Amino acid sequence: MDLADTSEEAEFRAGLRKWLADVLPGLPPKPPPNDWPGRRAYDLGWQRTLYDAGYAGLHWPVDAGGRGAPAAQHLIFLEETERAGAPYVGAGFVGLLHAGPTIAAEGTAGQRARWLPPVLRGEEVWCQGFSEPEAGSDLAALRTRAWRDGDDYVVSGSKIWTSHAEVADWCELLVRTDPAAPKHRGISWLALRMDTPGVTVRPLRTLAGSAEFAEVFLDEVRVPVAHRVGAENDGWRVSMVTLSFERGTAFAGEVVACRRLLGELAARAREDGIWDDPALRRRLGRLNAEFRALWRLIQWNVSETAGTRRGPGPVPGAGGSVFKLRYSHARQELYEAAAEVLGTGALDLRHEWTAGRLSALAYTIAAGTSQIQRNIVAERILGLPKEPKEPK
Repeated sequence: MDLADTSEEAEFRAGLRKWLADVLPGLPPKPPPNDWPGRRAYDLGWQRTLYDAGYAGLHWPVDAGGRGAPAAQHLIFLEETERAGAPYVGAGFVGLLHAGPTIAAEGTAGQRARWLPPVLRGEEVWCQGFSEPEAGSDLAALRTRAWRDGDDYVVSGSKIWTSHAEVADWCELLVRTDPAAPKHRGISWLALRMDTPGVTVRPLRTLAGSAEFAEVFLDEVRVPVAHRVGAENDGWRVSMVTLSFERGTAFAGEVVACRRLLGELAARAREDGIWDDPALRRRLGRLNAEFRALWRLIQWNVSETAGTRRGPGPVPGAGGSVFKLRYSHARQELYEAAAEVLGTGALDLRHEWTAGRLSALAYTIAAGTSQIQRNIVAERILGLPKEPKEPK
């Protein structure tokens, strides 16, 4: 497979670089990390700028407001915007990287028309209501209950680690609609309006001092049946589509960011006079090779399955777990190397590298733990037998 740019891709890359060079100097200052209302406005403002310039949803279908462009253009977009230091999707990441792609792949025409264009235009923010206090790695153990009452579901329960819930308009919500069914077969995927009566959001403060996560409590919240994506009790399969996007392509921009940060780390080592340490050079060189390989894996995953189904590109398969497993650990190794270079400076919580190191600790848990990814790789790629079930 030839991964070099075609003439059309090279032309697209050059045009994007010029546009970024013209636009980025005029952006307003980024709000403080904990000012999430300000961050929401800033992130959505950038998304609107992308939309107006024709760069929003490059690989999304035209009927969803996208351009229906090849996946290669989307990857070029991620490379060039990160290299130029453009804003990240920020508060819009669930809508743009998880919920939006899921609705594009699984939603009805009406659902796609209602929910996708506002995400691309920078008008609405989504959050993810999957995990619960007793259902994290074992997501199918969720207990949030939804029962049918006419044209509505009535939902009661709670969610935790709900990203950007306090500034979200919508939530991709997993609920149990058939408690008598086996746990993987009684789940449904709903779109919940966050200002619905009965929804309470309680922000959670992380070790780094940020508050991008929250607990969400649902007390007999009414959700229209029309807001269900997929069939009733088919939510586990739909949620696997969501998680496939989360593991397989949502981290693509972060890989490019890690490569940029690695270059900055090498420059810092030279400035501090420790670049002559051969062990450090070997460590950084290996990480450079690791992140280059991870980027190629993303390109390969997307290219292999492009155009296999409707939606914003392919639904990544088990290869997404290969990527997620290795990327989680490589990111942690990058920030461990940064701590070695920074020395005592790595203890300063105000330093962006320190904040990155703390956040990297979550990557072997978020979007499916490394243990789960190893099981997926072993069973679905290597064909090894499943783990025996524990006796009840």
